[in-house]
Formats: sequence, structure tokens, C-alpha cells
Amino acid sequence: MSIAQIGGRFAFESVSLPSSARLTSLGGSLISVMDNDLALAQLNPALSNVLHDNQLSINHNFHFAGISFSNVAFGKTFDSIGLSTHLAVQSIQYGNFDLTDEIGNINGEFSAGEIGIVMGAAKQLNERIRAGVNLKFLSSNYESYGSVGVGMDIGIHYGKPLSGGSWGLVLRNIGTEISAIVDDRRALPFDLQLGYSKKLAHLPFRFSVVGHNLQKWYIRYDDPDFDTEASLTGEIQTKGGFSRNLDNMFRHIILNGEFLIGKNQQMRLRFGYNHLRKQEMRVASFRSLAGFSAGIGFSIKKIRIDYGVGYYHIAGANNHISIRLNMDRIMKKI
Repeated sequence: MSIAQIGGRFAFESVSLPSSARLTSLGGSLISVMDNDLALAQLNPALSNVLHDNQLSINHNFHFAGISFSNVAFGKTFDSIGLSTHLAVQSIQYGNFDLTDEIGNINGEFSAGEIGIVMGAAKQLNERIRAGVNLKFLSSNYESYGSVGVGMDIGIHYGKPLSGGSWGLVLRNIGTEISAIVDDRRALPFDLQLGYSKKLAHLPFRFSVVGHNLQKWYIRYDDPDFDTEASLTGEIQTKGGFSRNLDNMFRHIILNGEFLIGKNQQMRLRFGYNHLRKQEMRVASFRSLAGFSAGIGFSIKKIRIDYGVGYYHIAGANNHISIRLNMDRIMKKI
């Protein structure tokens, strides 16, 4: 028996998918680390910075059932006004489906997909605080039906110089459909996230803790069949309120870490755990790796390559590949 999920209530839920292999390998979120990874700025716009100047990020996620999710982003910094900007185009294609009539006769095929454009900018407010905004323009097409939506992210990054620790706060996917695919317009999947990252002083390792869906405390689905357990005497008992609340609390938390190997961190080994994904995608009678993720990143000359795998279900995992190019350095070689 599969445990029911809480999603499916919003428009353009593809905007919640991890945009890069690094994010996939870290459980889906990293909002408190500001480095040279342009893809992080699509999650928390405050992370857009000068290290992203003229960086091209190409990402492709091989999702389940032939679904593909692609993302291409470019960063540009304007030193004269102290503004770092980024532009991304993302697309998800759900594949082809049989077009049938009301009695099941196949009359052809149709496709379904969504496309989005993300424009963002960030600025340093003082020595420790950086703020940013993303604007999102979204469009979907399902056979002869379609919709258009708009949204925005508002993010803050707080970091004390030389401390090794940093915080991130982001209000993701504030927005709605403009023209609805059904009669009632739906909101985007709003997500309030708060994260903390710490790089250890004497070990090349950084851990992060991300709180997500903080706008709503109780996100657990109470399934009577799942919320029972056998006692030592074999008697079936219902889980108590403390057990359910503890499970609900951990559903708000993503834990992840990165081993930063090499003088210039040429290689990175990553892992993550998403408890919400684990609980929503588990099958009661089987064990699986759902909720766990892992990945690796390494540099080859002027190119950064990342690979991430995320386990969702006993049916398998999805694979994510990312390539980052510094166009300034490549053009100089040419």
C-alpha cells in the first residue's frame, strides 16, 4: 500500500524540482551557501554573486517514465551598480499520450509540457546581509489546454566573514496562474525555507540543515492503515500523538553534506536525506532508499561536471547531470 501525498493542489509544481545535479544530490535544497554555483541562485536569489559572472550552467534531469527536465542559466554582474543578475530558461516535457474519445478509441497523440523563464538579481546590503529577487514567467500546454502564470522568490543570505557558517531565508514561488487551465486559478507551490550551513574548521566537510514548508506546520497525512504498529504482545496499536508530531517535525527538515576534496575543491562528494519524500513515497510493505540522494562533482580544466541521483520510490531513482562553463576563461583560450 502506498502512502498518500500532500501535493497536487498547485499550478506549475515543476518549479519546485531541483534545477541542478548538485541540488538533486543534496536532497533538493541548499539556500545558505554562496559560492560559484549559478544554479543555487534559482533557489535563493540572494546567492547570485560576482563568481557567477559570465557563467553558463546547463542541467538535465532524466526523470521517471520518460519525463525530462532541462534548465539553462547564465549569470552577469554589473560592478558599477553592485548588482549580480541571472537568467534561466527551464522546460519539463511529460512525453506523448494517446488521444482517445469518450469510449476509449485512439484518435492520435498529444504532448504535454511546461516552460518557464526566471530572471533574478541580488545586491549586498551590508557586510553580512545580501538580498535578492527572482521573477518567474510560466506557461503550460496540455493537448488543447494551456495556462500562464507568474511568480517570484524573495531571498536573504546572512554570513559572518571567516566564521564558516551562514544562513539563508527564502520565500519561494509567491504567485498564481493568470489564465487558468481549469475554471479556478491555482496558486504556485509556495514554500518558506530557512537554512543553515557550516564548514568545519579542521575537516573538508560542510553540512547543511534546511527547513522547508515552514508556512504550514502540520504537513503529515494521517493514514489509519499506516499509523498502526504491532506491540511486543502482537496487539495492533495506533501510534500516539507524540510519534506523529515527531514524524511531522522531521518532514520539514532536509539534511545534507559535502566533502570538499582538493586545494581548490576540485572534487566534491555529496549526500542528502529528505524525510518528507521518504514518508510520502514509501510503500508500507517494502523497504527502499526513498528520500536518500547522493552525487559527485569534479573539475576538468575549465569545465565543472556534477552528477546527482535522487531516490523517490522502490520503482527507482532519477539521474541529474550538470555542466558549468566559465565563458570568460573559455573565450580567452579561443
